[in-house]
Amino acid sequence: LVTYGRASVVVTATGMKTEIGKIATLMNQTQQKKTPLQESMDNFSQKLAIAIMVICVVVFGLSIYRDMGILDSLMFAVALAVAAIPEALSSIVTIVLAMGTQKMAKENAIIKNLNAVESLGSVSVICSDKTGTLTQNRMTLTQVWMDGASAPVDITGREDAAACKLLRTASLCCDGSVEVTPEGEKLLGDPTETAILVAARKNGMEKKALNDEFPRLAELPFDSDRKLMTTVNRVDGQNLVIVKGAFDVLSSRVIAGDLETARRVNDEMSSRALRVLAVATKVIDEIPAEPTSENLESDLQLIGLVGMIDPPRPEAREAVKECRRAGIKPVMITGDHVVTASAIAKDLGILTENDQAVTGAELAQMTDTELDSRVRSIAVYARVSPEDKIRIVRAWQRQGEVVAMTGDGVNDAPALKAADIGCAMGITGTDVAKGAADMILTDDNFSTIVAAVEQGRGIYANIRKSIHYLLSCNIGEIFTLFLATVLDFRQLPLIPVQLLWLNLVTDSLPALALGVEPVEEDVMEQPPRPASASLFSGGFSFQLAWQGVLVGLVTLAAYFLGEYILSNPNETYQAANTMAFATLTLCQLFHAYDVRSDHRSIFELGIFTNPAMNRAFLAGALLQCAVLLLPPLQTVFSVVPLNAAEWLTVLALSVTPTAVCEGVKYRR
Repeated sequence: LVTYGRASVVVTATGMKTEIGKIATLMNQTQQKKTPLQESMDNFSQKLAIAIMVICVVVFGLSIYRDMGILDSLMFAVALAVAAIPEALSSIVTIVLAMGTQKMAKENAIIKNLNAVESLGSVSVICSDKTGTLTQNRMTLTQVWMDGASAPVDITGREDAAACKLLRTASLCCDGSVEVTPEGEKLLGDPTETAILVAARKNGMEKKALNDEFPRLAELPFDSDRKLMTTVNRVDGQNLVIVKGAFDVLSSRVIAGDLETARRVNDEMSSRALRVLAVATKVIDEIPAEPTSENLESDLQLIGLVGMIDPPRPEAREAVKECRRAGIKPVMITGDHVVTASAIAKDLGILTENDQAVTGAELAQMTDTELDSRVRSIAVYARVSPEDKIRIVRAWQRQGEVVAMTGDGVNDAPALKAADIGCAMGITGTDVAKGAADMILTDDNFSTIVAAVEQGRGIYANIRKSIHYLLSCNIGEIFTLFLATVLDFRQLPLIPVQLLWLNLVTDSLPALALGVEPVEEDVMEQPPRPASASLFSGGFSFQLAWQGVLVGLVTLAAYFLGEYILSNPNETYQAANTMAFATLTLCQLFHAYDVRSDHRSIFELGIFTNPAMNRAFLAGALLQCAVLLLPPLQTVFSVVPLNAAEWLTVLALSVTPTAVCEGVKYRR
């Protein structure tokens, strides 16, 4: 979309030979990696499948050996496999990720790739543009300095002849516009230019009137390499060349003016977080047939400097603090002067005493090895080009960090794709940038990235909880039946239809409810999860194992008590089987509450803070009670009514694993 400026267009290439084609080539060469969760799940799935197959073959063989019959043995082995394999796991992970993206979209972060949600939880570095992301992108011109003066003056509400002449000249070298509507001023164009035009308008100079009185005869549009813009206007009967741009670039083209004072004033204004533009002019007799930088942007007379402020977003400071608490390194990348960038970065808390600020020129002088050795200490990159971003991303990735990178331009696309999380600007971003990104910020706000990281951590934690619940319960089922088979129980504690029912009731709704668990309050006080960390690291596998064994032991205890102590001798097996079936089902439903947090108790979390969990528990408990109490279903599932003592035993054993897990949390 062309919003300002003008051009004569000559087509010199098409397709992949164009500049955008070159960017597309870079993007195609940039390969996306599997996320840590994907790699962990792939590895675990293979091992789990092999382990369950081995166990089922052993159970099948032992059943045949004990004269169960081939068909019954096969039915039992298949039912055990169905119950043991968490076939709902992939669906639950996808559903949890999808629900997470819906929630993020309501908070101004549109996730294009589901797997990016999980990567967000591992982000350890956020490389952010300054203008519009960390700042409000509402430039306001506050100070001007005229050549010959000793210090800058405040332009707000001031009518000064010299200052007005400087503003008039600068306005003629702008392509933006200011329209007055009943709702207020409508600004169109670059915020730097509209800030100049608004200041000129406040001093009685309208852009349209200036264009009519001093027509533009020629121009050299702004270029990110030159960092200058030039126009030729007819002013007072002369052809006046007007050049505006960065002082450190323009000063080398000036032959007249107090450059020493201008340099001092430029540094002073920059140190106060002002973006500074220099304005210079010269008179020419004839306009060149082909205007170039060489014949227009040389031998200039400096006439002054203009300084404008782009205030930081109020929420950006708190977002940076949140990053620090979460162990995330915030990095500012900007095209501004290094002094201006450093001042804003210090104000926001990005640039600390131990951090450095470097320019694009300094970055170009560094080898990749030198950059790798210094990248952790650099918090601000100033006067950089979009092409530098991909070097910064790769330097951090070589350090083993997970990088989020913002961008809006076409040239940002390769860096956005190379980053672990590419964040495109929704307001100012180009379609190419949005196409390359994993996430689009609809409000172009740094704090939205931080909020998305928080949600990403919470979603990953919830996925881990769902996996924790499913696998610990499945281990309990496998342990129960495998041990009963090995110990040669007279009858197995569960029959195939009960295993399938158990799988249906406990493996669906509670696992989904864990997926929508509210983000824990301290999630951003923990360091980022290492990108190389396995899902099952940090004692997670051991936790699954002992909790699964505990579930299995209480189930076997229910069966033992039902067969040898509590039941009617004439109905030993049926009552014992019913008690084991009821205990295992209710035990897993209670266990879902315990899994809601690894370190916070159920009462600290609050029983009613996850309504979905309460609904899942109630639905599962009602379905199980229907099977145990309704005669038609009792026949289908081969269960018998339980007496009061048996019910009390079932309830006591069902809550035992949860009580033990809560005790471990308390001790921890």
